[in-house]
Amino acid sequence: MPDLDPLLFGEIDPPQRLLMGPGPVNAHPRVLRAMSADLLGQFDPEMTGYMNQVMALYRPIFGTANEWTMLVDGTARAGIEAALVSLVAPGDTVLVVNFGRFGLLLTEILARIGAVVETVEAPWGEVVQLEAIGEAIHRVQPHVVATIHGDTSTTMAQPLDGLGELAHAAGALLYVDATATIGGMELAADRWGADVVTGGLQKCLGGPSGSAPITISPRSAEHIGRRRHVEQGIRRRDIADGQGPRIGSNYFDLAMIMDYWSEKRLNHHTEATSMLYAARECARIALGEGLEARYARHASAGRAMTVGLRAMGLTVFGDDAYRMTNVTGVHIPDGVDGEAVRTMMREAFEIEIGTAFGPLQGKIWRLGAMGYNAMKHKVLLTLAALEACLRAQGYAVPLGEAVPAALEAW
Repeated sequence: MPDLDPLLFGEIDPPQRLLMGPGPVNAHPRVLRAMSADLLGQFDPEMTGYMNQVMALYRPIFGTANEWTMLVDGTARAGIEAALVSLVAPGDTVLVVNFGRFGLLLTEILARIGAVVETVEAPWGEVVQLEAIGEAIHRVQPHVVATIHGDTSTTMAQPLDGLGELAHAAGALLYVDATATIGGMELAADRWGADVVTGGLQKCLGGPSGSAPITISPRSAEHIGRRRHVEQGIRRRDIADGQGPRIGSNYFDLAMIMDYWSEKRLNHHTEATSMLYAARECARIALGEGLEARYARHASAGRAMTVGLRAMGLTVFGDDAYRMTNVTGVHIPDGVDGEAVRTMMREAFEIEIGTAFGPLQGKIWRLGAMGYNAMKHKVLLTLAALEACLRAQGYAVPLGEAVPAALEAW
């Protein structure tokens, strides 16, 4: 038997990096402390009480009165997949509002489900206008309209007011992925008319990846309930199957997950206890700060970052009118090795900034300021470090301009 690497026995001791990319970001210390609390059995009254508290805490964060506001265990993508596989049956037509990498992700998941996928698109760096979405809905008559709220690949935030009304007029449900904006930009599930909205902890909520908050409207809950099929080993007389097509995933079956979170406490899976503690503390911190104050803080951080980058002579990517507050894209200057700058940022300053995907790979950096990191000093440190790293690459950055400009913009 080969010898084991001695590093396998070392205690985990990661460097204290400042994560100023598009996510994940540094978790709030209160969230990390909450995660160290003792575990409980999944049906312990204390545990089910915490589950009920989580449901109440996330309703205002989603901007909803929906009873079915809870968690899907898994990363943000688990919430996306649970929503789509539970709303969409093979052969259903879905219209995807696509303006970046994560719109493409929706089409990928839907294709695997067996949906008929139609898209209405905008170039990366823009958003899709409501009129164009309305025309596409009228043309394809979808069962579901699916969109990203804020797409970190392009740093654009899709306007959503009025979209639910258009979808419902055509008999469709509206799904929104708000992974990148929950806790940092206003979510208004009820006002938007969104039927299902999902999120994640690892960006503006300042937690670790691994839990996906979700809210489900009464009309979508009824639709999902018609597809209920309780697995054989946990069937009960008080929970009847629906007559619709069975949901194509067991783990992501929202009908059973909803019964788990209800007073029925269907034994669907073992709740991820430590992640529930984390999600609960993320929400307590957000509501304790006040949502309006929190959104204003993210807007200040994004504004300061954008102004500071422009003060360096850099070109910010995308349409200013639709920019996310918490992630800013910036063009890598000609002649500058983007990866060398990112490496120096990490090695010399312990700061991480993001690269890009698809048509933007190697062309822009993405700088985030969200959650626990949407703070004045962290934005200023990031700008000062980027200035030094650009200078080291031979780029003639105007020294000392970025930080004062960002301070004034904050």
